[in-house]
Amino acid sequence: MEFSVNKEWLVEQLDNEQVVIADCRFELGNPDKGENLYREGHIPGAFYFDLEKQLSSPVSTHGGRHPLPDINQFKLEIEKAGINHTKTVVAYDDSEGQFASRFWWLLTYVGHQKVYVLNEGFKGWVEAGYPTTKNVPEVKSAKFNVTIQKEMLASYDEVKAVVAEKKKSPLLVDSRDKARYLGEIEPIDRIAGHIPGAIHKFWGEGLDKGSFKNSEEQKQRFADCDQHEPIIVYCGSGVTAAPNYIALKMAGFQHVKLYAGSYSDWVSYEENPVAKGEKP
Repeated sequence: MEFSVNKEWLVEQLDNEQVVIADCRFELGNPDKGENLYREGHIPGAFYFDLEKQLSSPVSTHGGRHPLPDINQFKLEIEKAGINHTKTVVAYDDSEGQFASRFWWLLTYVGHQKVYVLNEGFKGWVEAGYPTTKNVPEVKSAKFNVTIQKEMLASYDEVKAVVAEKKKSPLLVDSRDKARYLGEIEPIDRIAGHIPGAIHKFWGEGLDKGSFKNSEEQKQRFADCDQHEPIIVYCGSGVTAAPNYIALKMAGFQHVKLYAGSYSDWVSYEENPVAKGEKP
């Protein structure tokens, strides 16, 4: 099963009405930048999807920094881009794929089966000399029937039970950079560290210059994990865990869930324990 496509394929599909393109560029800490970049130039025909406005719900006490969007609202957003179950959808960003992967995860979660991340993103597209435009496509009209894939999502209560009972399964996988996992730094969330019992697999190691590594390389990354055991993957707010989710599926893992609230949701409950250092 393929999870990504190359720019050489996409450039041949620009006139194909069965292909819908989603521009997911975004910059954490500068929420207007992605849309501004889109208006300066994007892949022809691409619709813009904002991480915080369209791919997340407003932040509240719990649920993390990027809670999943209201599904009915997300349904309306993808329908305006002309997305239905017959369309092939390609998402891109310019930040190593994490925002495009968030879109991939959401669209897959609501039941779409033909969604891909563009390898190398917008940067690779521009470097290849492929066309860009400032033209914003007209809102389309489509009908999308949501079918939630419940097996893709891990709830807070599920994670809490794993920690409270010190379960070995499901295995918790922390996707953030090593220093944050170790608890050496924490630039955003309430307290530094990781969810007790979690192992560390940095999400960026699953890609090379914005392209997903192949299945064999992903298998090597997760060689110390049992393919037959369930895994719950998380990060800071459920965004960078998405490319790790894809990487795990590429590696052949069948039972993978995303804890969407992730570490920012976990530490929003002051009573929850936090671990630091190398030991899970």
